[in-house]
Amino acid sequence: QVQLVQSGGGLVQPGGSLRLSCTMSGFTKGPFSYAIGWFRQAPGKEREGVACISNNNGNTYYLDSVAGRFTMSRESETLVHLQIRNLEPGDTAVYYCAVDPLYFRNCLKDIYDYWGPGSQVTVSS
Repeated sequence: QVQLVQSGGGLVQPGGSLRLSCTMSGFTKGPFSYAIGWFRQAPGKEREGVACISNNNGNTYYLDSVAGRFTMSRESETLVHLQIRNLEPGDTAVYYCAVDPLYFRNCLKDIYDYWGPGSQVTVSS
C-alpha cells in the first residue's frame, strides 16, 4: 500500500523560506510511473495543486501564481521536496503531497488517490 510521510512546515515570517519533504513507500509499480503532486488548502478555500511532476514526460509544472517562488525537486525515487521562497501570508495553508499511478494530462488536478497527512505552513509576523 502506498504511504506518504511528510516533514517540514511550521511558522515562518513573511519573506522567509522553508522546505517540505515527502517520503514515499509501498509503490506497486516503478516509482517513476507515479505522478507526484503538492497541493495546499487554505482555510475556507478549496484544495489546489501548486506543483507536480508528470509521469507522462517527467516535467515539473507549477501553479501560475507560485511559479518562481516554489520549486519542486526529486532527490531520489522515494523522496521529493517543495522549496518555498519569499513566503507570503497568502501561502498559509495545509500542504499535502500526493501520488497516483494513472497518467494525468494535467498533474495539478486534484484527482490523486494517495495522499500524505498534510503539513501546516503558517506565514505570519
